[in-house]
Amino acid sequence: MHGALRPAAATAAAALLLSLGGCGGPDPSSSTAEHETDHDADVGGSAAADVSTCHDEASPAPTPYPKGFAPGFPFPPGTIVFDVEDRGKFGIIATGISTSDLKDVLHFMNTTVVGKGFKTTEGETEDHDAEANWAGNGYRGRWAIRDSANCSGETAVQVLSAPK
Repeated sequence: MHGALRPAAATAAAALLLSLGGCGGPDPSSSTAEHETDHDADVGGSAAADVSTCHDEASPAPTPYPKGFAPGFPFPPGTIVFDVEDRGKFGIIATGISTSDLKDVLHFMNTTVVGKGFKTTEGETEDHDAEANWAGNGYRGRWAIRDSANCSGETAVQVLSAPK
C-alpha cells in the first residue's frame, strides 16, 4: 500500500466501494496494481448510496460537496453526482451515474483523473467493474465503477475522498 494512505481508512474505503461489484483476482491486463484484500471493514456504519439510479432519474446533489472531498476531482462526461455522504473520519463518498459505458469511464479514470493529479496507487479491472485507490493534491481515496445493472450503457461511479 502507498505510504501516504492511512491503512485503516484505506481498508475501510476499499470494503465500502468494493461492494459495488465482484471482487475476483487482479486482472493482469489492468493498468493498476494489486487488489485490496480486506472486505470486512466498515465505513461509518452503512453502505453507500444505491447505485440502481438511472441517469434520467438522477437529480444533482447540492454543491459544493462537504469539506473533505478533493476539490477538482473530475467525474466522467455525462455523469450526474446524485448522492454525497459525509462519513466523518473516513471521508466523503460521492455517487453518480454516467451515460458513458464502462470502457470509456475506465479510460477517463486512468487518464483524465490521473492527469489532474489524482494518481492511481493500486486497483483492479474486471469485465463489468473496476476500482482503484488514489492519492494526490493533498487527498487520498478510492474510486469504483461498474456497469449499471438497471440502465443499459450507463456506468455507476463512486468516489471516496478524504484529506491525507
